[in-house]
Amino acid sequence: MELILLSIATFISTSIGGLFSIRHKDRLHLVMGFTAGVLLGVVAFDIFPEIISELADTGIEPVYAMIALVVGFLLFHILEKLIVIHHAHEDEYADHKHPHVGVLSAFALAGHSFMDGVGIGLGFQVSPAVGILVAIAVIAHDFTDGMNTVTLMLINKNSIGRAKWFLLLDALTPVVGAASTLFFHVPAKFLILYLGFFAGFLLYIGASDILPEAHSKHSSWKTIALTVFGTLFIFIITRFV
Repeated sequence: MELILLSIATFISTSIGGLFSIRHKDRLHLVMGFTAGVLLGVVAFDIFPEIISELADTGIEPVYAMIALVVGFLLFHILEKLIVIHHAHEDEYADHKHPHVGVLSAFALAGHSFMDGVGIGLGFQVSPAVGILVAIAVIAHDFTDGMNTVTLMLINKNSIGRAKWFLLLDALTPVVGAASTLFFHVPAKFLILYLGFFAGFLLYIGASDILPEAHSKHSSWKTIALTVFGTLFIFIITRFV
């Protein structure tokens, strides 16, 4: 029962974050600055510490996690550029924002949200106390997951209606992920590779998509400050929550 209730809380947190981005879409450059910092913080203070911990427990060579990271980074880069090249004839090199890129990014974040739910479920397999602690951390940063999904959809010229559908997908996936752990156990080796792979996705999305877009038309100290704040926010969440 606790697992189900906490997974529902992730749904609520993600939804509120996404609706916040929609409400403040006129200041999307500020939201993007914060979002880029959040993604950097998730990689540095959430994913990498988990990888290091798992490497110590399993004895797997660190290079395999780094290979997975590079593959994740390059795969997203290649997929995105193939989409851009395919549509390059449109608008005669006008503002090159493609809805397909936003959809691809949103699917990647939904995959992350699914694994958030898996993390909660696996925590409960260890003990109820561990499961609750993991869930609190996930709920706290799922607010920004919802923001990220909507931001990536809107900056790539998707409609608000479509962004809401992908927000719903992102909000549902942690619930599905948590429920799925009732039926399987994830091998530690697979988890390390997944984490490295997903870190590559996030680094590409944050550094190559969101951050440049945040400064493309509205570069300011406010945007820079929000990027720093986003990083610090995740640091505080992961260290103290």
